[in-house]
Amino acid sequence: MKYGLKKWRLLSLFSALALILSGCGEPFLSTLQPAGEVAQKQYNLMILSTTIMVVVIVVVAIVFILTITKFRRSKVGEDTIPKQVEGSHTLEVLWTVIPIILLLVLAVPTVALTYDLADQSELEEVDEEGNRTALVIDVRANLYWWEFNYPDLGIVTAQDLVVPTDQNVYFNVIASDVKHSFWIPAVGGKIDTNVDNTNTFYLNFDGEKAAEADNLFYGKCAELCGPSHALMDFKVQTLAPDEFDSWVTAMQEAAEEEQQPENELAARGAEVFQEQACIACHAVSPDDRAGTSPGPNLSTFGERSRVAGILEHDNDEEFAENIKEWMLNADLLKPGNQMNETNGYNKDALTDEDLDALTEYLMSLKVYTE
Repeated sequence: MKYGLKKWRLLSLFSALALILSGCGEPFLSTLQPAGEVAQKQYNLMILSTTIMVVVIVVVAIVFILTITKFRRSKVGEDTIPKQVEGSHTLEVLWTVIPIILLLVLAVPTVALTYDLADQSELEEVDEEGNRTALVIDVRANLYWWEFNYPDLGIVTAQDLVVPTDQNVYFNVIASDVKHSFWIPAVGGKIDTNVDNTNTFYLNFDGEKAAEADNLFYGKCAELCGPSHALMDFKVQTLAPDEFDSWVTAMQEAAEEEQQPENELAARGAEVFQEQACIACHAVSPDDRAGTSPGPNLSTFGERSRVAGILEHDNDEEFAENIKEWMLNADLLKPGNQMNETNGYNKDALTDEDLDALTEYLMSLKVYTE
């Protein structure tokens, strides 16, 4: 008996903790702290549906408590039968009409929001020269990384999505291998990335909310896709419109001019990059091979705050160590990823000097550092 009571106490404790912790979250990752138009609309709908459900639960609980309190046997006696109300037209109308009203209150805004978020009419708008006015980004999900192609701007990035604030950004999402799901929790979504068809939707990144999150959000794969599904993250950097234009210009200029190694060690690293056939899978120009590379585009690798989307770092020394750790133990860090010896990469052939040089070269790949 005492053991059973202890178990119930633990259950109560964990339930209370779960309730308390469910309200915790960071502004760059929490759906309960919406940072965009789409996320705010979805949040409002969630609050409406939750309110309706809570009201129903409370009403049912009150009726239940009143019933077992007022008509308990010890109070009314063994032989007393409460008044029977079956066949009451008033009650039948009430418990038929009230649920219908509640369903309508929930269904109407749900359907309206579904059609509103599905509106893609802005994609058809063009300027006087026939150029599309909306910003469109083609998202390709791979095992286990993300590619972002800006087709109207001639820019390709990987793992780091860069977007302007306070305007609609349209996404065409597709997968290269298996079904994934594109999701930026704090800003809106999610939407499946399928292999055979492209899904389109839009998000709007609120400038003030983005500033509160240090202009940095994180995205997730929200569809179980393999052993490293939980590690399939990406970074979202938000910029003011004028800063975004500067980023676009910098990326376009980098695409026109090949990045040169910063020093002799980086130059040697560029040679190792070629010798190890890394170039067969990884482009180092922001306009190269969208949708065709087996591996992520590395043109802005030196600007990333994470290695392989999972290894965080605070300084250059830690960054270098994480790069080496990834190159030597990619299969252990992200099981099932495609960086293996079958593509020409042979980690066992790397000497310590080669590893240092290759790391230096990768850290030098930068385009926009403001």
